[in-house]
Amino acid sequence: MKFLFRRSQAQDRTTNHQRRPSLGPRLSLLLLCASMVLTLGIGTTLTRAQGDGNLRKQEDQFIQKYTLPKTPTKAPVYKPKPRPRPAARPRPKAAPAAPRQRRSNPAPARVAPARPRPAARPQPQTKPRSQSQPRSQPQSTPNPIASTPNIPLSEYILQFNRSPIVGNRLRMRGVYSEARLGFTRPRGWNIKTAKALIRFQHSPALIANRSNLTLRINGTSVASVPLNRKQSQVANVMFAIPTTLIQNYNELSLVAQQHNTTGCTDGGDATLWTEVLPDSKLIFQYQVEPIPLNFSRYPYPFFDQLSLDANRIAYMLPQGNVQTRSVDSLESWLTAAPRLQASLGRLADFRPITTRLVETIDELEWGDSLVVIGTPGNQQVLKSLELPFTFSGNQILDGNQIPLPDDVGVLALTTVNDGSNPVLVVTGNGPDGVKKAAQFLVQPDTSKLGTGQLIFVDQVPDVPIPSSRNWPGYLPEENSFTLQDIVTQPNGKPFKDVTVRGSGAPPVEFNFRALPDDRFKRGSSMNLVYSYGPQVNPRTSAVEVLLDDVLIGGKRLTKRDGSQRETLKVDLPANLIKPTSKIKVAFRLNPREPEECGKITDQQLTGTVHAETSFKVNREPSVQLPNLELLQVGYPFAAPQDLSNTAIVLSETPSDTDLLTLLAMSERLGRLSKADSVQLDVYTIEQLPDQIRRKRNLVGIGTRDEFPFPEVFESKGLRLSNALGRQWGEASAQTLPDTEGVMKQIMSPDNNQRVLLALSGQTENGLDRVRQILTKDSWFYQLQKDTVLVSSYQQDPAGYDPDAYKLEFFELARSKKRIEKTSALSKASFFLQQNWWFLALGILGVTFLLYGISQLYLKRVTDQKSH
Repeated sequence: MKFLFRRSQAQDRTTNHQRRPSLGPRLSLLLLCASMVLTLGIGTTLTRAQGDGNLRKQEDQFIQKYTLPKTPTKAPVYKPKPRPRPAARPRPKAAPAAPRQRRSNPAPARVAPARPRPAARPQPQTKPRSQSQPRSQPQSTPNPIASTPNIPLSEYILQFNRSPIVGNRLRMRGVYSEARLGFTRPRGWNIKTAKALIRFQHSPALIANRSNLTLRINGTSVASVPLNRKQSQVANVMFAIPTTLIQNYNELSLVAQQHNTTGCTDGGDATLWTEVLPDSKLIFQYQVEPIPLNFSRYPYPFFDQLSLDANRIAYMLPQGNVQTRSVDSLESWLTAAPRLQASLGRLADFRPITTRLVETIDELEWGDSLVVIGTPGNQQVLKSLELPFTFSGNQILDGNQIPLPDDVGVLALTTVNDGSNPVLVVTGNGPDGVKKAAQFLVQPDTSKLGTGQLIFVDQVPDVPIPSSRNWPGYLPEENSFTLQDIVTQPNGKPFKDVTVRGSGAPPVEFNFRALPDDRFKRGSSMNLVYSYGPQVNPRTSAVEVLLDDVLIGGKRLTKRDGSQRETLKVDLPANLIKPTSKIKVAFRLNPREPEECGKITDQQLTGTVHAETSFKVNREPSVQLPNLELLQVGYPFAAPQDLSNTAIVLSETPSDTDLLTLLAMSERLGRLSKADSVQLDVYTIEQLPDQIRRKRNLVGIGTRDEFPFPEVFESKGLRLSNALGRQWGEASAQTLPDTEGVMKQIMSPDNNQRVLLALSGQTENGLDRVRQILTKDSWFYQLQKDTVLVSSYQQDPAGYDPDAYKLEFFELARSKKRIEKTSALSKASFFLQQNWWFLALGILGVTFLLYGISQLYLKRVTDQKSH
């Protein structure tokens, strides 16, 4: 357009005055067209610019809403310190005993690392430090080996007696015997030296030049020693282990070859024995390498699956102004902390976790990982931490110094005490943001997205609630299934064919865990698909099927050349199948050739269990409540497995013991469930909605005076009353002191299809006894009936001590409630099975009725004949 316009001006200057009138209309027309095109282009440009401006404005708003702060110049580094010697940690003198302060008036945050630690408050649940030391005593030692500068060398002693299979000794018998122990290498350990101190004694009948003891690490022989001690004297042998053999997961094997004659040795001779004593140990000297904190490694270092000691978690209690009520400061904490603890319980599985509550950073101890949950207004300690974001008052600011919305969660990693204690921050400007941040960590699918030291959580997808009968690791909901449908290997993959070898081959074992509300009837069966190799002795070889070590079927292996995919149908007894059942398939393989001179040529003997082994079960949903024995598998609180049908209720002003019991119960439910989310809800009694109270299974926590559901102790059976009183039926008594804990399960007063579990006691000492039972497996799996009294004469007893606790069980519920979904015919059949005397009375009644009818008929016939 510009080109045409300039050309028309040149023509005007070169033409005469007479032609200008004739160019006017043309030029006007041309200018009109040009202006129209230009106007249209400008309009289009303005429209696009306006649209681009709106889009840019929306983008700017989005960026302003979620702008992250600048990348920190220095990432937080976790620098674990060696465990100090007990004498190097002077314990402050405990303050005089005082009544427990409840959380109605929390004290303001105190963050002063340089100040001495305040006197310890009397907490019955706090384990004395003298008792908190594990049997393995890692100690700081002089550095005899060249090591990384500024990182001291530490020593860790792992006793053999920590393994449950050791007991009083490891006994090895026969010509060739092998014992195995497993151990892990914690993350961050740079092992410099490793030694094994083996203490053993053996039979005096052994010949030294033909008998020896060999140590193996992960299948590699380390060294051997002759069994030459006289009169069964105790031997002490130190084995040096090459550090290159040690991996994350390790297996230590002790192999004993034993002979008592120069010729052929009888493998069944009772004098062929060697015992490894339980005080044998592994000794490690190592350096702990500093590890930069990153959410891509979560849950490490807060939970290390390879740790040799219990993982230690310390929760910072929420705090606020003196006028702030505890219900306000605990609102988000009561939901986020139990869900996080439940997720840690799932990760831990059988591994122990030690949980504490702290009010200041000064209270942290060696090995503690700190978790701070709450808004900046409730957790004033946040402002003293080195975090990658800033504050304006009690508001968290983004990268543009704009406060984040209240529903945006914030996750951050940092350290305190010179990097020796890692800190996980779960916060936000509002309770919704705090809950959303915690939910990000408890859902495996979202937690995998985390990386770096800071995460802003805007959206967390809702995970569908699983079926109440969909329990991973238990029997499927269908009544017909295969072996690969019910067994999940440790790596999460389906069951595959398993082959065992040798005459002493271990059985193929797998879980056959019935759903807790399953009631089995006659007609259940297992169709075993198996194979075995040649060279077996058909006269003495067989395959056996055992359910919970009870033989339920077997078959001889009759083919001399072996067989592929044979089948064996076995009936499954209805009364033996339980939520903890296991099935073992044992191959009794014997070679054709007899044993020669103590040698058994049996490695060619094989047996295989195939994954297409199928099952057909005849069952129906039916369970009788209340029953504390079902709590061993989490029922009914873990149905469904995301814990969405369970609510835990506390008093309006929960104490430290209440909160620790809450975390212990949450952790236990996490260990007993497997799901893609945790939907456990926690309320104070004043906040408990009526709908939740009517529709969910409830867990009440608190002492007798502060218990949220007082009707539990006013019901029939054992009742706790005021003034440390107890009542049972017409009997009543008052005790001083009453330090026993109470676990009692009743049907919910608001819904006879739900249960109410009470965790209580007359005093906080009694409630703490209940907490200890929840955290110790060996005692938790003894629960039965519907009420249990827990007592102990020790402050914090060891879980392996058989005399640590005294449990008294009671069946106090006079009427049980059966929750079932069955037909009327099935209900009648089960009623007659349980009350067989009704059947006898029925038979007698029918007999008398038929007799009476026959007599009336005969009398009528006789009268008719007489007429």
